[in-house]
Amino acid sequence: MKERIKAALVSLVLSMSLAAPVAAGPFEDGMDAYKRGDYAAALQLLRPLAERGNAPSQYVLGSMFENGRGMAEDYVEAVKWYRMASERGYAPSMVSLGFMFEIGLGVPQNYVEAHKLFSLAITRFTAAEIGARDLAVKSRDSLASQMTAAQVAEAQRLAREWKPTTH
Repeated sequence: MKERIKAALVSLVLSMSLAAPVAAGPFEDGMDAYKRGDYAAALQLLRPLAERGNAPSQYVLGSMFENGRGMAEDYVEAVKWYRMASERGYAPSMVSLGFMFEIGLGVPQNYVEAHKLFSLAITRFTAAEIGARDLAVKSRDSLASQMTAAQVAEAQRLAREWKPTTH
């Protein structure tokens, strides 16, 4: 079930990133390659952007590593890229990283961290991303039902204290 939810989120966010007409550039070209299934070209175009701090590119690389698109599955590498984008406040990456912590893929399972990330993502999705926001709400609420009141309170405190990185 979680895998289907996560796949839906990835599809939703990736399709939304292509919805608005914009001037073609490396990110758009990389997303076009990703959508065509040309993961080698997508990686070649998106990695330099991700290394320079482009959060959407970091998110896509995380997804590629997590799902083995164009390379072997590597959950630790996926977490690395998701974390970089999440530290910048990129909501889709926060949800993906939240799932990694909830399930324990590439990181030790940590419900408090997952809840924090879902909560942060909820506040960062735009009005156009209502479907992704709703998924984050459902994921957070479902997770909370498996946590103690103290764990939920800790996750809420961490979310309140969180600040995005500026690098």
